Amino acid sequence: MTSAHSDLAWLLAGLGLVLVLASAIGFVLERRLSPHGGNAVIENLNARIKAWWVMIALMAVALLAGKTGVTLLFGLCSFAALREFVTLTDTRRSDHWALVVAFFLITPLQYWLVWTGWYGLWSIFIPVYGFLLMPILAAVLGDTERYLVRVAEVQWALMVCVFCISHVPALLWLEIPGYAGRNVLLIAFLVVVVQGSDVMQYVWGKLLGRHKIAPRLSPSKTWEGFLGGALSAMLIGAGLSWLTPFTALQAAGMSLVIVLMGFFGGLVMSAIKRDRKVKDWGHLIAGHGGFIDRLDSVIFSAPIFYHLTRYWWT
Repeated sequence: MTSAHSDLAWLLAGLGLVLVLASAIGFVLERRLSPHGGNAVIENLNARIKAWWVMIALMAVALLAGKTGVTLLFGLCSFAALREFVTLTDTRRSDHWALVVAFFLITPLQYWLVWTGWYGLWSIFIPVYGFLLMPILAAVLGDTERYLVRVAEVQWALMVCVFCISHVPALLWLEIPGYAGRNVLLIAFLVVVVQGSDVMQYVWGKLLGRHKIAPRLSPSKTWEGFLGGALSAMLIGAGLSWLTPFTALQAAGMSLVIVLMGFFGGLVMSAIKRDRKVKDWGHLIAGHGGFIDRLDSVIFSAPIFYHLTRYWWT
């Protein structure tokens, strides 16, 4: 077993222990406070914990499988997220070919470019070529009804659901002095900090949350929850610095950047949901909603984390 796989195994074992503890707490709370059901908070908590077991198991398999497994996993996540996003857009029959190209050409090609490590092309493929191709496909059919809005929605969908998320597997191709063969741990670090922040914001918000940050966008987000989650994530990041090429202080600083971008990502995606008058992006993940609901923090934090690591520490 390589050093990277050994460190990853220790991390996964730690996460497993956390989930066992969380499951035990959820079981006790359900038996004592909601023996016959009806407590929405406890039911939601237990649903989230059960979903976390599945998500961490899938992530563990992908990380242990290496570059192909990670690329495939996030490619499938992008496909599912793109479907959720497009479902809430005002597409018309004339947008059919543009959507076919977005789903079955641009998305797999973006991840193929990432898998080959072709940074010079994957980094501009969607922002340049995809951005120009979508309006062309929509225009050739001659449907000008709400043309600008329809095109912009598909462009946005590709950017947030495919381009931004594809930065996660792209971490595997970074060349960091003295860190060869350990890049998979960068993904583990990013995911644990992002999702740890989300969980801790939820916990601190439930325990101490009083002052809402943006009640019209996300009524559940409070200053107490955000600050508690941010500080907790920074401690988690510092504690996981052994997974990264960063010092403990650098890892804490990077965690703060990740938390801030993840928070803003959550607000932006909440604003879109409010505009579309829906509560969740989907219902595939029990207790969490849809794929975008679980990935909204990753969408904004992954590109920043990738480029900070690429241009600062390499």
